[in-house]
Amino acid sequence: MKPALSFQQHPAPYTWQQFPHGDYLQNDVERKMQPWLERMFGYHLLKIGDLSVQLDTSASPIKHQVGVAARSQQAGVLAEVDELPFYEGSVDACILSLCLEYNSDPHHILREAHRTLIAGGYIVITGFNPFSFCGAASLIPFSRQKLPWSGRFFTPSRVKDWLDLLGFELIADERFLHASLARGSRLSRFARWRSFCRQYLKPMGSVYMLVARKRVTPLTPIKPKWHARPSFKPAIKGVEVSRRHRRAHPED
Repeated sequence: MKPALSFQQHPAPYTWQQFPHGDYLQNDVERKMQPWLERMFGYHLLKIGDLSVQLDTSASPIKHQVGVAARSQQAGVLAEVDELPFYEGSVDACILSLCLEYNSDPHHILREAHRTLIAGGYIVITGFNPFSFCGAASLIPFSRQKLPWSGRFFTPSRVKDWLDLLGFELIADERFLHASLARGSRLSRFARWRSFCRQYLKPMGSVYMLVARKRVTPLTPIKPKWHARPSFKPAIKGVEVSRRHRRAHPED
């Protein structure tokens, strides 16, 4: 297994339109997120990354929504996604959409999201599934130099392991968009095939979505167990000890 930390620069997308069928991809991600956004309540919603900032999250009842990105003009805060300028435990929900694939230290991004979330806060992650039709398209010659295959695709199980180590409780794991996303292919041609895959090949979805909640274990003080002091028992059998204090008599 390759380490998550990488020192190679991966071309990062700034807009959804840079992907093949980017508009369709964005709409599908928004459609999958909407039912979960409606269940999240609180005061502050944080959208991390250039693509997350551009998502329509109006379905969320959380009114104060802040986007954090390094370059996007739609971001409310310009900052690196692995160094979030927020206090610990100050955010109710975080969204990470196609962000881990194009950053050098994805695990650190998750640690920062965990730090800023309150106890019981939600995190929603979407990413490309390597074991899918989109992942198989990376075998095409020279595809590694193009989006979306220029990034590193992490398996959903590996991302779930990271979340578990950080103390998240997984709530949902969904796969969708059964298509290769290759440029030039018409998705409308394969409508029946994609319908078949949604019904019988669900794990082969090109995009995964993980919903998790920050788990907090209360610290319960351990009370000392007090025991009554045991009575003195001589080791020699048949010897009794008087409870009265006897005065010693001097020898004659």
